[in-house]
Amino acid sequence: MHLYGTRVFEQQEKTARGSLAKTGRGQAGNRLRAIAAVMLMLAAGVPSGFGQQAATGQAVLGAGQKAPEKAASDLPATPAPVLTQPLDLRTSARDFSKPSARLLGNPVNIFKPTSIPKSSFANSVRLTDLVKEGKIYLSLSDAIALALENNYDIAIARYNLDIADTDILRTRVGGMLGTPLGVSAGLVTGTLSGATSTLTTGGGPGGTTVGSGGAGSGTSGLSLTTQGAGPYPETLEPSVTANLNFDWQSAPSPNFFSGGSTTTDNYNFTYSQGFETGAAFQFTWDNTRATNTNAFATFSPQFNSSFRAEVTQHLLQGAGIWVNKRFIYQALNDRRIADSGFRQQILYTVNQVEGIYWSLVQAYEDVQSKERAVEQSSKVASDNRKQLEIGTMAPLEVLQADQTVASDKQGLISSQLALNYQQQIIKQAIARNLNDPALTAAAVIPTDRVSIEEIPEEKQPIEDLVKEAFQQRPELEQAVLALRNDEITLKGARNALLPQVDILAYFQGSGLAGTYNPNCSPLFGTCQTGSTGGFGTALQNTYNNSSPDKGVGFNITIPIGNKYAQSVQARSLMEYRQAELRLEQEYTLIRMQVVNAQFGLTNDRALVLASQAARDYNQQSLDAEEKKLRLGASTTALVLQQQRGLASAEDSLIAAQASYAKDRATLYQILATTMQHYGINLNEAATGNVNTAPLVPGLVPAPPSKEPTTAPPATPPATTPMAPTTGPTQ
Repeated sequence: MHLYGTRVFEQQEKTARGSLAKTGRGQAGNRLRAIAAVMLMLAAGVPSGFGQQAATGQAVLGAGQKAPEKAASDLPATPAPVLTQPLDLRTSARDFSKPSARLLGNPVNIFKPTSIPKSSFANSVRLTDLVKEGKIYLSLSDAIALALENNYDIAIARYNLDIADTDILRTRVGGMLGTPLGVSAGLVTGTLSGATSTLTTGGGPGGTTVGSGGAGSGTSGLSLTTQGAGPYPETLEPSVTANLNFDWQSAPSPNFFSGGSTTTDNYNFTYSQGFETGAAFQFTWDNTRATNTNAFATFSPQFNSSFRAEVTQHLLQGAGIWVNKRFIYQALNDRRIADSGFRQQILYTVNQVEGIYWSLVQAYEDVQSKERAVEQSSKVASDNRKQLEIGTMAPLEVLQADQTVASDKQGLISSQLALNYQQQIIKQAIARNLNDPALTAAAVIPTDRVSIEEIPEEKQPIEDLVKEAFQQRPELEQAVLALRNDEITLKGARNALLPQVDILAYFQGSGLAGTYNPNCSPLFGTCQTGSTGGFGTALQNTYNNSSPDKGVGFNITIPIGNKYAQSVQARSLMEYRQAELRLEQEYTLIRMQVVNAQFGLTNDRALVLASQAARDYNQQSLDAEEKKLRLGASTTALVLQQQRGLASAEDSLIAAQASYAKDRATLYQILATTMQHYGINLNEAATGNVNTAPLVPGLVPAPPSKEPTTAPPATPPATTPMAPTTGPTQ
């Protein structure tokens, strides 16, 4: 199977994790888990093998089983996907994977909300500069640059980069709050394309398809319900809790020894923090000041102070650096998925905009072709009417020519409407604000045409193209990263199978001081006067080891049956097997896409060449027929027939050229090499500030020609041809 991508990923992931876990701590955690596993085997007979699961998700091993080694021949000699580096793309200078403020400096800032500036809904200056004399002369390079700056789909997908960063910050907290929320890696498909007349969008946040992470999420028939399985990590972020109580109480006395009024002040503080090894530390410091009017109270006021320091370390479930930082690793993977998803969005949207551009070119040239047809048929009709007036043309042929003119004008009107629609389509793809009257009324004039010169990808062996697609496709990269997250889930579910065995140690002390009760009753003894000290004395006695309390212990919890953990572990393994199959299927689908795209492009270019030959033949046939008509050797019907043939051939050529241009762009998208071919800077696309204009190869300037108009042609009033004074020439 094509699981080599996970192996390559593991090497890159070690570098990414270097800043999160030290090698020494990792080794210590491994030794700790090994010792704990041996203890468990001796005590309860639980199968060993925790942590032995292969990175590729091999089946869970029971006691005494040995993992089979994967033969080198099982690994396909196909390149792994190109994996993006973590935290590559940023929409702004702010890194949301780091806190906005720290305790050093002004600690109040950590409690202030983050401000996210509102997105701009104005068009970029580039688009404004292109509007000249009420027209937009648009090249394909300008269209792509404008889409990178203004397109809403890209702008929406851009937020996923920062959203993924917040997950990294969230997981560094640890505990239940540190569970990653996941990121959306689906495409945003809100841009209307030229081939459709209705807006289609995906589901999920932001108008996207569902991505990785989140409860019950999953796409393409995959289940992701066990994401985050396993024990919750320790809470890595320290916290301080203060409990301040001031109580005044006066109660009636039910007996001689109680009652009176009391005043109690409590000042209690707790510091707690978890650690990556699975340890938890808690320090509590309690202080009380109490006064009592009861005659049997020894001190009034009385000062009590005590502390307790306790350390707990998991030995089995929840033990080890890897278990307690697995959510951070998943968040880093999700961040790379967000990078890859944004790259996929750029590939998709750029291809969509290019398709819209070529549809605009097709509509533009179709109007020009229809205008030429109207001019030709109108000239024939005019010549026929002149011949009718001198008696050399039959009225029926004049009527036939007029009918052809009317039909051509109707075709021109339909073509003009299509051109107007395509101009609106291209505007909504490259602009944010269509309410500007100058922009709305401006006609879009495409200045580029496609060259039909053969590109290297048409000659390249299909296997080379397939390997290139395997290396570049972001879908494969996302699938490999998602599979890596599934492996993390597997190991978390595996750890949850183990019993809870914790070792703890604690140390505490207490101190007491105060002033002897002035209301003391000598009924049962001698009352004392004076003071043993104030709060300072009680505090000193607390920490001078005069009243220590210390000890060690074990907390052991063994679930009888362990049904829940077994069900989660089994389900997570099944979902992992699903993901393996889906990844393998993705390779097959991409291979077929590459094969189909190359064959289709070769066929398209052949169709363009054939259409050019047909157009040239029909043009020469029309010229010859018009010469015959002038010499009296032909008829108007034959000329009109040749005109129809030429118009049809031009329509076929225009459609073939547009199809070739679109399929060439689609091939680049399937190979995921669009950005390399066009020189698109992905970091600039992430910020929305395009300083490097794309350079699209394989284009030629539009030939000089009359710009078409979208105004419908004038329709002359209906007239009835008059009978000639002399009979027509037979």
